[in-house]
Amino acid sequence: MHRPTMSRRLFVLLNTLLLTTITVLGIIPFIHLLSISLSSNTAAMAGEVKLWPVGFNVDAYRYLGEKVEFFLSFGVSLERVVLGTAVNMFLIFITAYPLSKSREQFKHRTLYVWFFAITMFFGGGLIPTYITVKNTGLIDSIWALILPGALNVWNMVLMLNFFRTIPKELDEAATIDGAGHWRVLWSIYLPVSLPSIATIGLFTIVGHWNSWFDGILYLNSPEKYPLQTYLSTLIMSINSQMTSISIEQLKAMENLSEKTLRTAQIFMGALPIMLVYPFLQKYFVKGITVGSVKE
Repeated sequence: MHRPTMSRRLFVLLNTLLLTTITVLGIIPFIHLLSISLSSNTAAMAGEVKLWPVGFNVDAYRYLGEKVEFFLSFGVSLERVVLGTAVNMFLIFITAYPLSKSREQFKHRTLYVWFFAITMFFGGGLIPTYITVKNTGLIDSIWALILPGALNVWNMVLMLNFFRTIPKELDEAATIDGAGHWRVLWSIYLPVSLPSIATIGLFTIVGHWNSWFDGILYLNSPEKYPLQTYLSTLIMSINSQMTSISIEQLKAMENLSEKTLRTAQIFMGALPIMLVYPFLQKYFVKGITVGSVKE
């Protein structure tokens, strides 16, 4: 049995230490956020919280959990992520596939590529976009959060470049067997593109989940706010309600401050994405070697 050399063992040791250090440095900020959100008001404001809660309490999470609006906005965010990701990925697929063909297969391909690429550098601006959304009747609907950015050109370019690494022999063999473009796309291109789909899908999910400004801009009804929009307005609503709050409510919120509530909402907003990421990790690992073997 071949024994690893000293240099190989040293490399593995240093590599393990480096990756462990990077992992710990990535986890520590989330632990710190969680500790602040579970600490008392005085400890949080005094900066006494490090990696362990001081004056442990769950008032911030209790306050969020008792708000019906929190669960409604959570449901709106889930709806937005599901619908938005489905629309985005579908448009990315049907746009990237023809643009990945050669100019002999798709006439004027370069013209269409530039047509989409220009939108990455130039935009209509906030006011024209709002007027367009309003005139199309999308104001105060979930589609106002999805359709204005239905096609992410950057993600489409990533998918286009991945499609171009697929051997053209697969396409030609399917065409000889009588497969049309839809059949080639769904039966050949997409199954071998899982690493790219997982990566772009995660980018899309995170983008929809973290977006908050468009909710304020296009939605008139607070009960239709997605989670991030609701959480961004929560602090302002607390400050405005402090003048009319009862003694019982004030006592219940004695360990609740803007800092503890903000860290709680940041952690709650990031938690779903952290739970999704491990399920897609295997595709990222696979994606490192995809395309490394060439003809």
